Parts: sequence; structure tokens; C-alpha cells
Amino acid sequence: MQRESIAVRVGWIFLAAISLGILGFGAAVVVAPPAGDALLYRADGLASIGVGLFGGALVLVPFRRRERWAWWVLWFYPVFWVVHLVGQLPPGQDHVHQVVFIVLSLAGLLVPVREFFPAKAR
Repeated sequence: MQRESIAVRVGWIFLAAISLGILGFGAAVVVAPPAGDALLYRADGLASIGVGLFGGALVLVPFRRRERWAWWVLWFYPVFWVVHLVGQLPPGQDHVHQVVFIVLSLAGLLVPVREFFPAKAR
């Protein structure tokens, strides 16, 4: 197994933080849904838990192994958060967390990019 570089460590920690944030939001909504259609909110919460767990599994295993397909799949995170920001989608009304998650996900993917796509040997 390859030794984990600082760049990969920074990347997976940032991406894992996003996974935990999504999972935590989902768990909070399942336990205490906002006023309104509680069943719909709980369904959305369960879906968020699934996204957080799935993303976390990708981050903790194939991403840390420097598997390129995982790097490509994890571009879902910045796209997801940009769509939420542009569409002014929930959660929350301040949207600060969405900007933070966009920055974290882009940093998590771009800091270790050379580990996934090393320069060709000369």
C-alpha cells in the first residue's frame, strides 16, 4: 500500500467533513423534521443519510487508495453544492454553509490532483 501524502490526507479529510455534514443534516431531519410534511422531510433526511454514507465510503476507501474513478465520482459534491447555492435550495436560508462546502469540496479534489494524475516519467 502506498504511503498517504499530505495532499491526499488534506483531500480526504475535507471530503469526509462534507460527508459527515450531509449525514448529520439527514439524521437531524429524520429525528426532528421541520413543521410541514413530516414524512417528506424524513424521506429527504434518509436520502441525505445515504448520500453522506455513500460519499464517506468513497472518500475513506478508494479515494485514499488514489483510485481515479473515485476522484471523478466525488466531483458530485461541488456540483451538488453549486446547484443548491444557485437554486437557493435548502437547508437553511443563509447559504453560507453551501459556499463553505463548495470551497472544501473543490480543495479536497484539487489539492491532491497530482496524486491521481501524476506527470509521466521522462
